[in-house]
Amino acid sequence: MKTLTKETHLEMYLKMQRIREFDMRINKLVRRGFVQGMTHFSVGEEAANVGAVQHLTYDDIFFSNHRGHGQSIAQDMDLNAMMAELAGKVTGVSKGRGGSMHLADFEKGNYGTNGIVGGGYAMAVGAALTQQYKGTNNIAVAFSGDGATNEGSFHESVNMAATWKLPVIFFIINNGYGISMDIKNATNTPHLYTRAEAYGIPGFYVEDGNDVLAVYETMEKAVEHVRGGNGPAIVEVISYRWFGHSTADAGVYRTKEEVDEWKKKDPLIKYRNYLVENEISTHEELDAIDAQVVKEVDDAYEFAVNSPDPDLAVAYEDIWVD
Repeated sequence: MKTLTKETHLEMYLKMQRIREFDMRINKLVRRGFVQGMTHFSVGEEAANVGAVQHLTYDDIFFSNHRGHGQSIAQDMDLNAMMAELAGKVTGVSKGRGGSMHLADFEKGNYGTNGIVGGGYAMAVGAALTQQYKGTNNIAVAFSGDGATNEGSFHESVNMAATWKLPVIFFIINNGYGISMDIKNATNTPHLYTRAEAYGIPGFYVEDGNDVLAVYETMEKAVEHVRGGNGPAIVEVISYRWFGHSTADAGVYRTKEEVDEWKKKDPLIKYRNYLVENEISTHEELDAIDAQVVKEVDDAYEFAVNSPDPDLAVAYEDIWVD
């Protein structure tokens, strides 16, 4: 792994803190009725998101899934517009029509989160084919959870990408559950990244996906391989969602002891300790970042509150491309 500057370290900490604070706030706003619709949180998976996205440029393209808040924030989505979208306001990133599962920012390479399980795989392959055809040096990334890898779209997409040597990474955040289904009861494959062998492509594995530097280092290798014109790769990162699958899920299939054990592995505390112990930063500097993020989320909430609702007539707009 290349030596990271203090600026990069603090940037990654800032992004992780934004993900945590934003989703913790959204969790409260859902219960107050301010945020409508199904909402899925990235709390606990901050390191997996930031460590991966840090290697992408705005010219690269990524597709995410229902749990896409983390990647969206990691790739600098405007918090005001994101909050407004979740509140269904016209100033939202999708004009208030998509909500939590349909966030996009084309200018920053975010081609959309997706509520269809496995729905982003084939689109990422198509985006990668476009880059190959145009001769760019850009790559595509399909983010998903562990459960989606049992969808036919995963295997079809990986097979085509491998056969045509397309510049795409299939990035799996394995949090152990597909809604309430323990991954061990859904597949006989102990490690999902080993499925890469069946397609003749490399697989990369991060056992501690709560270590942002471990994710960063592994994704660096995968990106170097794919951007170098060597075809696709699969990356599996082990992490854990603190909350249920969505706001409609109480998570009764998990024991309190299991959740508490994972909370002890808090990726933010792990990274904060690393930065201080290695004299990269001080607690005071990190506290200042924490306070900055709280204000950013406060401001985003006020922006959403003061934004107008969309006119019902927009239901018939942006359907066809002229």
